[in-house]
Amino acid sequence: MTDAVVSLDAVSRTFRMGDVSVPVLHDVSLEVLRGEALAVVGPSGSGKSSLMSLIGLLDRPTSGRILVEGVDTGRLSPDRCAALRNRRIGFVFQSYNLLGRHSALDNVQLPLLYAGVGRAERRRRAEAALDSVGLAQRAGHLPSRLSGGEQQRVAIARALVTDPGIVLADEPTGALDSSTGLEILALFRSLNHAGRTLLIITHDMGVAARCGRVVRLHDGRVASDQAQSAPGSARVLA
Repeated sequence: MTDAVVSLDAVSRTFRMGDVSVPVLHDVSLEVLRGEALAVVGPSGSGKSSLMSLIGLLDRPTSGRILVEGVDTGRLSPDRCAALRNRRIGFVFQSYNLLGRHSALDNVQLPLLYAGVGRAERRRRAEAALDSVGLAQRAGHLPSRLSGGEQQRVAIARALVTDPGIVLADEPTGALDSSTGLEILALFRSLNHAGRTLLIITHDMGVAARCGRVVRLHDGRVASDQAQSAPGSARVLA
């Protein structure tokens, strides 16, 4: 039995546009292993975003099966699926997706608020998450008072605050300059080496080259799935 955080078994996704069916993923089988750093790459239209939405339980497959930590998500109601997503999956987006009128601390607390965690515990855990990404001193700042790299760190803290089994990152360095992007990758590396599972959607082959494994999509299918050598392990972020 593999140590998989997420398993996809023959997953396909087709969208309807009027009377036309538009297939975007075809018979994708894939496992994301605990503690690895996996990059998903491919040209625009290859199905990367659709794959992330399915793995992140933001969408459901047209056919096939998705398991998250052994739970068959196809058997869950929408509410139970949302609860599983909130507890076990963290998201980091290219555009940060922070609430502009709320402080960094309040943004990080949001997943805990949705999970029904009490106020004092929410604050404690959010402060610890901000401290883990080096932003404890910026907790009271609005996003507009933070640099792009700091905003992305807040987004990472928000993704980590529920202690998820997997962190999904969609082009996490795409909106950053090269120097700040390297800082964010260094943060991801430290998180991954501490045991966090990472799945990174990226167009940047430099980012993908740092991951222990690269899955390439083409026309909605897995074109290749390769482990790469990395210091200490073939699975982690270099």
